Amino acid sequence: MTDSTASGGTRPFRFGVVAPLRTDLPTWRDQVRRIADNGYSTLLMPDVPQWQPAPAPTLAIAATLTDLRVGSWVYASPLRQPWSTAWEAHSLSVLTEGRFELGIGTGRPGIEDELRDLGLPVVPPGERLAQVRETVTALRGLDGAALRTPVVMAVRGPKAQALAADLADTVAFALMPGDDRVESTRVVRDFRTLATRDIELAQHVAVIGDTVAPFMASPDTDPAALRAMDSLAVLPDDPAAAAEEIQRRREELGISYFVFGAGSADALAPVVAELAGQ
Repeated sequence: MTDSTASGGTRPFRFGVVAPLRTDLPTWRDQVRRIADNGYSTLLMPDVPQWQPAPAPTLAIAATLTDLRVGSWVYASPLRQPWSTAWEAHSLSVLTEGRFELGIGTGRPGIEDELRDLGLPVVPPGERLAQVRETVTALRGLDGAALRTPVVMAVRGPKAQALAADLADTVAFALMPGDDRVESTRVVRDFRTLATRDIELAQHVAVIGDTVAPFMASPDTDPAALRAMDSLAVLPDDPAAAAEEIQRRREELGISYFVFGAGSADALAPVVAELAGQ
């Protein structure tokens, strides 16, 4: 049996799609319904102010269209007050009848410039991690005994990994542009050594073939360079080859939850049909 959690056991595959509203509303609604029909488990929204509608109301609408789970991918902790984020997450859990997942992290590269542009304080990484803990603690208090909103944490360094090992239900590993398979494997295995609970392991795959997903990677990302270094940030666009690689990553690393961009969702639908729930 393969080991597909941080602490042992095999989890079935599931697949999510980052699908911000970038078109007219009817076209986006059709896209959401198609994602659900293709067997994906989760519809996700990025947290990029002013580039698309705010995540919370957009996710609330998406949840009325299908039975998909919905989630943030991921809230940047310095962009809002912890209690406000917790209240928003709890409210989405209530309104979706338990189908919301709170994705949260300390912010993507370049978040400092974004904070300055928004007139918000630029806080150091340690304080951002403290904001994540405060948010999750407040969320657990709001949820009470009757509800538990799943928490997905995006992590990289040892301090973030330690916090996720304590708080998260799912952990997604942030990949840097220069990370090859060896380095990414080290990061994942370090976390698996650290964690003592059953935690789902996830991966944000920003590049499918030569397609770079908006909101998931820098526009200057070079797919050929990623393939040359054997990066885990890229998957083949051939469904059979993608399915083989996804199964390899679960077997070798324990990753069972994969998140793609909406532009590749149709191309990878055969992979989802083959592997989801297996």
